[in-house]
Amino acid sequence: MLLFIVIAAIVLLLILITVAKLNPFVSLIMTSMLVGFATGMDLQEIIQSIKTGLGNTLSLLAIVLALGTMLGKMMAESGGAERIAQTLIGRFGTKNVHWAMMFVAFIVGIPVFFQVGFVLLIPLLFTIAIETGISLVTIGISLIAGLSVVHGLVPPHPAAMAAVGIYHANVGKTIFFSIIVGLPTAIIAGPLYGKWIGKRIHKPVPEMLRKQFTERNEDRRLPGFANTMFTILVPVILMLLATLADIILPEDNMWFQVFKYIGDPITALLIATVYSFFSLGFMQGMSRDRVLSFSNECLGPIASILLVIGAGGAFNNVLIDSGVGDYIADVAKHSPISPILLSWLIAAVIRVATGSATVSMMTAAGIVAPIVATMPDVSRELLVLATGAGSLILSHVNDSGFWLIKEYFGMTIKETFLTWTAMETIISVSAIAFIMIINMFI
Repeated sequence: MLLFIVIAAIVLLLILITVAKLNPFVSLIMTSMLVGFATGMDLQEIIQSIKTGLGNTLSLLAIVLALGTMLGKMMAESGGAERIAQTLIGRFGTKNVHWAMMFVAFIVGIPVFFQVGFVLLIPLLFTIAIETGISLVTIGISLIAGLSVVHGLVPPHPAAMAAVGIYHANVGKTIFFSIIVGLPTAIIAGPLYGKWIGKRIHKPVPEMLRKQFTERNEDRRLPGFANTMFTILVPVILMLLATLADIILPEDNMWFQVFKYIGDPITALLIATVYSFFSLGFMQGMSRDRVLSFSNECLGPIASILLVIGAGGAFNNVLIDSGVGDYIADVAKHSPISPILLSWLIAAVIRVATGSATVSMMTAAGIVAPIVATMPDVSRELLVLATGAGSLILSHVNDSGFWLIKEYFGMTIKETFLTWTAMETIISVSAIAFIMIINMFI
């Protein structure tokens, strides 16, 4: 019955948005309430679940998107994004620039959250799409494939690190295997699939965001490539320092506290944004008034995006609080499938039902860990990767990431399914295939 309610809710949500043409934010909140009623949640519990889901989703994301948008605006107005775009196009050629985007995203995404990496690189993505005339889908899928793979598979991302602890896996081996699995997976789901689907769905940069991130002043002096790259990498470097502090320093060490503080996504992006006011603003001859104007005007267009993403988080939380994830987990406990495949399957089913990669990964790891406790021959590192791969599959309308990509790429629901959802599924299936091959030799 719970699974039937989930399926019915998803169908209803699609009808409200695509047929009834209802605002996505309103549609998501209405559907969340109906799911709560149908699953027997208390009336106050439904409201609290919606508030919690929306609040938890935006608690980090609102700050990240705001700071990332300011940083992106500075890149656009200073010509930094244009400078990087020209350099990448010159080095890789117009035909291969989507490959460059995948590798840049894979590297930048290792120490940062998916959303952080996305907002850092979105102005670069838009600028390259305009410079080359290539479909935003072709280049964009390559970008988000690189970010998504490292987000789901590669420590030190929180869910992956938590799974390492639950399975008692070796961090170094997990990172080693994750790169072996992650790179070919990102290539298949990114440049290869992106080029194929980009020929069928040609999207320009959305006009509102085009003005936001890519306005040009032909008389301006472009900043240097090294200066711009360093500005982008400031948050990456700071977060990487926090990760190294976790490995090297004891928790009671003063420098551990310092590095963890400056390496938090909020602090790191704040430092990078303020630094960009100098490196891409004042050093490029901008006045304080112009920098203030840019940082103020760039926030308006992201308001609707934030609301839709927050509502997606509310829908996600109601599904979790209704007990759907627990029900699926209980059914899966008695499966005779191999532990590696089982961890992928459980994570995949919970991901589809609840929309949360983190919840599906944590739940699957908690179920499978006791099963493999008496199986010394099963690779704990591959279990981590299999669980992460399963947690990425079939992202759809109950995932806030689905709405993030839809809004920034200016796509319809159908187009988002054919691009983002398909790409996430290709990542999941390709990764588990590579994992099973590696499992045959170790």
